[in-house]
Amino acid sequence: MRNLSRLLILSFSLLAFGAGHSAPAWTQERTLTMFAAASMKNAVDDINAAFTKQSGIKVVSSYAASSALAKQIENGAPADVFASADLEWMNYVEGKRLIKDNTRVNLLGNRLVLIAPKDSKIGNVTIGQGFDLAKLVGDGKITTGDVRAVPAGKYAKTALEKLGSWQAAESKFAMAENVRAGLLWVARGEAALGIVYETDAKVESGVKIVGAFPPESHPAIIYPVALTASAKPDAVQYLGFLRSQAAKNVFEKYGFTFLIRPTS
Repeated sequence: MRNLSRLLILSFSLLAFGAGHSAPAWTQERTLTMFAAASMKNAVDDINAAFTKQSGIKVVSSYAASSALAKQIENGAPADVFASADLEWMNYVEGKRLIKDNTRVNLLGNRLVLIAPKDSKIGNVTIGQGFDLAKLVGDGKITTGDVRAVPAGKYAKTALEKLGSWQAAESKFAMAENVRAGLLWVARGEAALGIVYETDAKVESGVKIVGAFPPESHPAIIYPVALTASAKPDAVQYLGFLRSQAAKNVFEKYGFTFLIRPTS
């Protein structure tokens, strides 16, 4: 009886110790957090799966407008890697000293296109100087990312201003919180036209590309990527994977231009 009592006391003591202490670090799941521009979702999801299979490190991605992600990082959101759809928002976090020095790289390129619902009567159009977007859309709405902050919207406004099309069409715009939201509005027929990246149009069966913006009408569309200042050590391996031949193959499958020489 006395031995049984001692065993019970020992068991309760061990349970109490375990409740107040976390599991050893080697038993915990290794996880990274990736903040990526919404337009990267399909490609990055595939890349994350491949990286996890190779390394055993899980990557959880948060997708939104680059502007929103940059502000979240500024406000202390726990991200390990940041990929922006333009240089400006990466410059912003770099200026706040929120990324690690010497980890930034201009990884990808993209193209800006005009889309319509798949069953739209609008056919292929040539986008050039004097392009009358307002006339083309008629009484319908045009959507893109918010031109005040979202990279796709900023590229779109710059292009339309340079082509002399913005002033007449401005009142017909419905701004989306990110480029993928605008893509869905067009796919659902809630907007007659949309301005998105070519890679977005390629992954949505409910839309068709009706025109492409001349590259010289807007700044080059560049996606920089970097480790955040608070990145975990495992993030170095993930950034290396993003620069690899395996990642290049995935990005190019979705229509991105890979801007660097693969590291492996």
